Amino acid sequence: MEFLRYLAGNQDLLLERTLEHVYLVGTAVGLAVLVGVPVGIVLTRRERYRGPVIGVVNVIQTIPSLALFGFLIPLPVLGGIGASTAITALFGYSLLPVIRNTYEGIRGVDPAVVEAGRAMGMTDRQLLRRVELPLALGVILGGIRLATVIGIGIATIAAAIGAGGLGEFIFQGLSMVNNTVILAGAVPAALLALAADWGLSRLESRFSRWREGSRGAGAPGGGPGGGG
Repeated sequence: MEFLRYLAGNQDLLLERTLEHVYLVGTAVGLAVLVGVPVGIVLTRRERYRGPVIGVVNVIQTIPSLALFGFLIPLPVLGGIGASTAITALFGYSLLPVIRNTYEGIRGVDPAVVEAGRAMGMTDRQLLRRVELPLALGVILGGIRLATVIGIGIATIAAAIGAGGLGEFIFQGLSMVNNTVILAGAVPAALLALAADWGLSRLESRFSRWREGSRGAGAPGGGPGGGG
C-alpha cells in the first residue's frame, strides 16, 4: 500500500512532525490549565465576573483559526511566524473548556459535603484544597480532555504560519494534489487525538467515580488527596 510505504520511507520526518505537534498542543493546553483553573476557581467565589469572563473566552471560540492566526502575526512577542503564534492561538481556544469545567466542577460539589467541612472548622482555602478540587477533578479533566482534542485538530492548521506539526504533510499534500501525503498528516493527527481522548477519559472516569463515592460517604477527605 502506497500510504504505508510513504510512512515507512519518512519515519524520521513523521516523528519530528509528531513531536512538534505534541509540543504545540501540550504547551498551549498546559498554559490554559495554569491560567484557566485559577480563573474558574475565582469565578466560583466572585459570581458577578462569570458572565463577562465566559463571554470573552466564548468570543475567542467563534473566531476562525486562520483568522486568529492572522490577527496574532503582527503582534510583538506573542505573534510572528512560527510556534509562538500557534501556541497563543491554541491557548485562547483551550481557555473556555478549562475555565467552564473548573467552575462547573466546583459548583457541582455536594453542598452537604462542603457544609460538613465548614462544621469541622475548615477555612475556605482548606475546603478548596481538601474537598472541592479533589471532588471536581473529574469534571476539570473533562475540560482538559476537550481542550486537548480540539487543540490537536486546530494545530494542523498552524503549519500555514510555519509552526510545524503534522499539518506540514497536509499542506504539502494539498499543494502537490497528493492524497498519500495528505493522509500522512491527517491519519497520525487523528490517532493522536484518539489516544489523548482515551487516556484522559480514563483519568476523568476514575476521578468521577471518586466524586460519586464521596456523595455516599458524606464526609470531607473521602476523595483523592483527602485526609490530613
